[in-house]
Amino acid sequence: MEKAQRLISLDILRGITIAGMIIVNNPGSWKHVYAPLTHAEWNGLTPTDLVFPFFMFIMGISTYISLKKFHFSYSTSLVKKVIKRTVLLFLIGLFLNWCAKGLCSFQELRIPGVLQRLAVCYFFTVIICTNIREKYIPILIAVLLIAYQVILMMGNGFVKGPQNIIALVDQQVMGISHLYNDNGLDPEGILSTIPSIAHTLIGYYIGKICIEKENIHNKLEKLFLTGTVLLFAGYLFSYGCPINKKIWSPTFVLVTCGAGILLLSLLIWLIDIRNYQKGFKLFNIYGINPLFCYTAGELLFIALIHISVGGKTLHTWYYQHVLASWFGDNCFSSLLMALSLAAVIGIVGYILYRKHIYIKI
Repeated sequence: MEKAQRLISLDILRGITIAGMIIVNNPGSWKHVYAPLTHAEWNGLTPTDLVFPFFMFIMGISTYISLKKFHFSYSTSLVKKVIKRTVLLFLIGLFLNWCAKGLCSFQELRIPGVLQRLAVCYFFTVIICTNIREKYIPILIAVLLIAYQVILMMGNGFVKGPQNIIALVDQQVMGISHLYNDNGLDPEGILSTIPSIAHTLIGYYIGKICIEKENIHNKLEKLFLTGTVLLFAGYLFSYGCPINKKIWSPTFVLVTCGAGILLLSLLIWLIDIRNYQKGFKLFNIYGINPLFCYTAGELLFIALIHISVGGKTLHTWYYQHVLASWFGDNCFSSLLMALSLAAVIGIVGYILYRKHIYIKI
């Protein structure tokens, strides 16, 4: 597989994920959302529950490609790069939380978040993968998932409430005022970072398969086999360990990584083997500047709900007085709001794409 072709497949998968994150995070009204665009209430899986884990999986693949340039060993430039990315990602996440709370005080600032989890998992993935041999990574993934399963079983980990060990640890370490607090739980808390690291390591290992120097059809067979095994294993073990995003259960890791691998395999077959790219070019716009598009989408939504004109927010003006007045206050109008935001970010992303501007940290 040519390097450029492979990266196109990955960029498109990343773009699909980022566009999905913008759409599911920014509806016109949380009272009117189509069922597939909502998270599972507790146990279970919806299409929306695939979005964030897909991005973590993709980050694992990108980490392998990045570390290959450094020959998977420490160097001064690598250390500087890892520390810089980790700190900046974490700080950008905190900044988004701060803005979302209306420029709140530190006592009310939520510490965990999407970008914060990405930062921590990226950091530990690099540390792990530059210190142990590749053949031991699958073993480490299994150890992390099994250890986390034991923690859940011994600490009411499958109970939705403040007695859950995940909630107890987060509240003791960070304090309840610094958490999202969904029935006492924060979906990006401390303990659930353990399986998230395993999640990123699976992506890392898939990155190895993707850039191995062998026939593209052999790669595709490996990917389809790996994805299918993980997907079925996740559903099989779900009888004893429910699939649950909010606690990032081990089966959630297996199922979402399996689905991500299979989707990547499909894109490779369509784009790299069948050479069909026309229908996916839109997603490439989001995929080449993922951090910018995600952050811009969050900031745009925050601005709409906090900036007022004539006593009403911009969000209210556009949703209630334009979309809802034309189409009714319903799920369709709510979806149009989300698609509008995604379109605005897409236009900006397209300008960057045409000018070959790539915003990285």
